[in-house]
Amino acid sequence: MTVHVPTEPGSQPSRQFALWNLGFRPFYLFAGIFAALSVPLWAVRFAGWLGEWVYASESGWHAHEMIFGYAFAVIVGFLFTAVRNWTARPTPAGPVLAAIAGLWVSARILAFTPWTGLAGVADVAFAAAAAVGIGIPLVGAGNRRNYFFIVLLALFGTLNLLFHLARGSIIDVHAAYFNQLALDLILFGMSVMGGRVIPMFTANALSDPKVARRRAVELLALGSVAAIFFGDVLDAPEALLAALAGVAALAHAARLALWRPWITLRHPILWILHASYAWIPIHLALRALSPLEVVSGSLATHALTVGAIGGLTLGMMTRTARGHTGRPLRVGAAEITAYALVQLAAVARVLVPLAFPSLYFSAVGLSALLWFLAFALFATAYWPILTRARADGAPG
Repeated sequence: MTVHVPTEPGSQPSRQFALWNLGFRPFYLFAGIFAALSVPLWAVRFAGWLGEWVYASESGWHAHEMIFGYAFAVIVGFLFTAVRNWTARPTPAGPVLAAIAGLWVSARILAFTPWTGLAGVADVAFAAAAAVGIGIPLVGAGNRRNYFFIVLLALFGTLNLLFHLARGSIIDVHAAYFNQLALDLILFGMSVMGGRVIPMFTANALSDPKVARRRAVELLALGSVAAIFFGDVLDAPEALLAALAGVAALAHAARLALWRPWITLRHPILWILHASYAWIPIHLALRALSPLEVVSGSLATHALTVGAIGGLTLGMMTRTARGHTGRPLRVGAAEITAYALVQLAAVARVLVPLAFPSLYFSAVGLSALLWFLAFALFATAYWPILTRARADGAPG
């Protein structure tokens, strides 16, 4: 299928190579390609069509690579770009950005080899470099409101290190424990940023003063997710974690309702954010039910990873890539198709097995195919946008 990337009437975007101009460019592109390739690879292994290949031989590796590989790359790309705007100070670009991206690429390649310990070294170095990359401008500008993100990246690096130590039996903890804590961190980060930008984007684009935030709801939504993180850190009783997840599900559902998602249906660049955020209360509700053995914990996890993380990252990558390359915040057939595909992937991975348990294996395969199509389409359509100079000729 040929994907046509539209340009503005009368404009001729430069073909000058610009991949290393700004942080979102390499990390969005590499993350999109990696997402398109790694999930089908895992699905093939899950179906039993591969031998005990290092990368695909453990479910923990699949989870690790989607968390510390895909999701973390998008987070870093977003923050390298956002911090420059927040502080009016430079973040890594040019050779420095290429070197940091090289660490990430090295870690992904090494995960396919017997030298997975070296993948851990590259991963931890990547997290440290990313934390420094945003820390210097944030601290230099005294932007205390966003110091949280320095801590977030440092925590990611620490959890990644601990995952590799656990997998190497250097510490006596199951490696999956650190994957879960990293997912909790991503959930908290999405809750913070989602609460900042989704209602703002919606209200600004549609001029709707009824899009609202309520302080009590905000505190409960963020506080309950933070409590789940610390509960997981302390290995709290399942009953307590289930109760916290139930409270969080109600808080996030109320939060989303205040943002009036139904008014965005004619605006794909908005509805993808609302639809993807809706998977957060679904995830939390399923997590609340999983200790009762009403639903599988895997379904709760994939509501978060496929629905919320997959959808929100895809929505934010397309939006910020367009905005930071001088293009209007309107999307076409390629983006809308990718948005629909990633939402259908979540439905197939979570709701189909929930309703029809006998179709579980077929649903997993279908979800992987839909995910592949969504991110292959994104990577194909956005390759020229991310690798070439801005459409308006401005730097960046």
